[in-house]
Amino acid sequence: MVSCCCKIPIFVFVFLLLLVISSSICAAHSSETGNSQANNQTFRPEEELKKLKLVRERLNKINKPALKTIQSPDGDIIDCVLLRHQPAFDHPKLKGKKPLDPPERPNGHNRKGMAAEDFQMWMMSGESCPEGTIPIRRTTEEDMLRASSVASFGKKPTRLVRRDSSSDGHEHAVGYVSGDEYYGAKANINVWAPRVSNQYEFSLSQLWVISGSFGDDLNTIEAGWQVSPELYGDYYPRFFTYWTSDAYQATGCYNLLCSGFVQTNNRIAIGAAISPTSSYGGGQFDISLLVWKDPKHGNWWLEFGSGILVGYWPSILFTHLRDRASMVQFGGEIVNTSPGGSHTSTEMGSGHFAGEGFGKASYFRNLQVVDWDNNLIPLPNLKVLADHPNCYDIQGGINTVWGNYFYYGGPGRNVNCP
Repeated sequence: MVSCCCKIPIFVFVFLLLLVISSSICAAHSSETGNSQANNQTFRPEEELKKLKLVRERLNKINKPALKTIQSPDGDIIDCVLLRHQPAFDHPKLKGKKPLDPPERPNGHNRKGMAAEDFQMWMMSGESCPEGTIPIRRTTEEDMLRASSVASFGKKPTRLVRRDSSSDGHEHAVGYVSGDEYYGAKANINVWAPRVSNQYEFSLSQLWVISGSFGDDLNTIEAGWQVSPELYGDYYPRFFTYWTSDAYQATGCYNLLCSGFVQTNNRIAIGAAISPTSSYGGGQFDISLLVWKDPKHGNWWLEFGSGILVGYWPSILFTHLRDRASMVQFGGEIVNTSPGGSHTSTEMGSGHFAGEGFGKASYFRNLQVVDWDNNLIPLPNLKVLADHPNCYDIQGGINTVWGNYFYYGGPGRNVNCP
């Protein structure tokens, strides 16, 4: 009633004589409302300007001066940045340092048949970054504005991280080993382009190297592929890294979005889209990842394929992982925001259950860990776990060709997962 009257003195003056009492009431209300709206109009732009200033300050820290810029077919801009200018060397404990030389590989690591480096879309342009530089996916204002806040951009949400808990909307289908000392992990990870239902969800497949308790002191090193429309603005599967030393609270980030990971390779852009991907009943594509602790300097190195060093996480970033890992985990994770009160239809892996097998279900194969003497060894006792098996499941196995392996994934919402 009042809101209707408010329009009378502005739009229908002809009714003033008939509604004199109502109009006088509305005039007073309209004056108050007008003042409130004026205040809001002056307040909100200030907030937006403040946010935009923070965004640009953060972008200036992330995006470094480029010697060369490459336009990727998928819309990404790849900047070729001098090794010494990369974000890692903004870290107080890394300032003035230089990237380290390649470390000793684990014993038993087969480096024959180097994998092709052109597994990312930006390489299709035919351009590459010069020696002495690294390719960095340029972060845009739009990327940052999709995040819930400038401070949270490039970070996983703070949460209690447990492989057997999904109360925060994170759901898993994983294989893991624990109860020993681990100095690295290796796996071939099948790459798909799973459907993600909305901007606030993601689907990923990765390996975790873990130490500390599942409390505030959790240390993790992570690498794999992910579909994350909030982080990247699209639905391509992308090669990613992550680290934290305090359970995803103040430390760590994805890729090179903060100071931490030191990249040494000029052919691989962390955060760039992967191509090709696997197809249901058709060709299968996987990527091989190895993370291991350099016995000499103690840093954790990342290798792609059979011998392509991507870079390393300096040991000074961590507390527990300065020494060793206490758990290694492989598998899939999704975020379920329960749209409309139902389980999400965001897919994990291929979007099909483990029982469908090769060519239809996603897989991890050749699972190994690195022991105290820098030897790559088969997993001693692989356990598998799916916290929502009617939505996403997992089945493990072992054979002479794939060693330790498992199939995993699922479609999310279905008749058994409402």
